[in-house]
Amino acid sequence: MNFPLAGHVALVAGGTRGGGRGIATELGAAGATVYVTGRSTRAGESDLGRPETIEDTAEYVTAAGGTGIAVQCDHADAHQAKNLINRINAEQDGRLDILVNDVWGGDALVHWTPLWQHPLEDGLTLLHRAIDTHLITSHFALPLMTAGRADLVVEVTDGDEATNALFPDGYRGSPFFDLAKTSVIRLARIQAAELRKHGVAAVALTPGFLRSEAVLEHLGVTERTWRDGIGKDPHFAYSETPAFLGRAVVALATDPDVLSKTGQSLATWDLAEEYGFTDTDGSQPHWGRYFRHTLAPQLDTIVGELTQDPVQ
Repeated sequence: MNFPLAGHVALVAGGTRGGGRGIATELGAAGATVYVTGRSTRAGESDLGRPETIEDTAEYVTAAGGTGIAVQCDHADAHQAKNLINRINAEQDGRLDILVNDVWGGDALVHWTPLWQHPLEDGLTLLHRAIDTHLITSHFALPLMTAGRADLVVEVTDGDEATNALFPDGYRGSPFFDLAKTSVIRLARIQAAELRKHGVAAVALTPGFLRSEAVLEHLGVTERTWRDGIGKDPHFAYSETPAFLGRAVVALATDPDVLSKTGQSLATWDLAEEYGFTDTDGSQPHWGRYFRHTLAPQLDTIVGELTQDPVQ
């Protein structure tokens, strides 16, 4: 088998489930040693109440061909994040090649209301989970990466800049959600500017409609029967697996010219066409094209229905 990332060390912060699990597993399939971090463990779940654990993901990494190492870490806690990086430094002789900032945990905190109606505590907690965690992790991880032969920092977001621009006024319909998802795009650009001289690329990356565990559960389907969910949500026909996102990260990490993309806002569907990778069923779902041609003309109505602002 071909393991192009054999000998490489990766950290997937927020690798418990969804996109993070897909990224970690595909990095493992490419032969990498992957530290999988998050708050949900077999010893106890996080406040999200989901059954997925970091140990599960680490086992998927190892089964795929890599080495999975599960480490419980709340990336909102600087002390825990620092200890994590110190552990990687000690165990991997100072090597960290790939950093994926995928911490989110904000779904239950998003309200589709104007700023003045959004519960403030929920909004501020969302920002702490979705932005501060990325900043904290990079703060401690980047010195290790700049000291060695590192490759790539990936900031996982929701929506690339081109897609976000299609929304009315370029606004994603919820104030704290918008701030969270656009801020990490900006964070990728900031890191790109600072890391370029060290030969490390930093990009923002979005999946399309992701078939995460929670989405499958919401639609009452499994990955094997996912097409049965299209009847409940026709947009689901254009969805993609977490593995598709993972394969996008692997394509970037194995591109010798990845520095040419540093600072950019990228999408799985564009990278699939450029690099030639597919989803697990051999398809190349293109959420961006579907969104642009089918959903974008309806966005005023869709966002209006979501927000239902009573103020006229």
